[in-house]
Amino acid sequence: MSAIDTLRAACALGIELAVDGNDLLLEAAAEPSGATIEALAKHKVEIIKLLRPSKDGWLADDWQLYFEERAAVAEFDGGLPRSDAEAQAFECCVVEWLNRNPTPSAAGRCSWCGQPESHGAVVVPYGTQPGTHAWLHTECWPAWQEFRRSKAQEVLARVVSAAYRTPVA
Repeated sequence: MSAIDTLRAACALGIELAVDGNDLLLEAAAEPSGATIEALAKHKVEIIKLLRPSKDGWLADDWQLYFEERAAVAEFDGGLPRSDAEAQAFECCVVEWLNRNPTPSAAGRCSWCGQPESHGAVVVPYGTQPGTHAWLHTECWPAWQEFRRSKAQEVLARVVSAAYRTPVA
């Protein structure tokens, strides 16, 4: 069982979890079983990461809710089958994660290769908000973008429950 599965199972049992520094606190109406406590202890570090707000301010529950909302819109308003709606919703999560987690770099220096702008290799800003631009050579952008998308997919696959967890081709 993964950390997210353990977290969901604990919540289904009515166990409320909170983070206090590096401690995982739990509150329950009844004493949790030994197996539940053991599973929580085994995945403590990962569960704390899931419950602690990320640098973008969203918790795992926020991403799950965003995913569910996007999937519902695609399924019910867009008329897509559930699997296609989930694929589209996951892609929406990837885009949102990329927007919420910019990788700014120094102007005039490529964020991917680290080389400065030169006469034959101009760096241009990628990103929409001032101060959050990643400066890249045009030829470095595809590798940088693939790396960023892979990172987003890796993070989101841990927090978004769906049968579909790979990008749309």
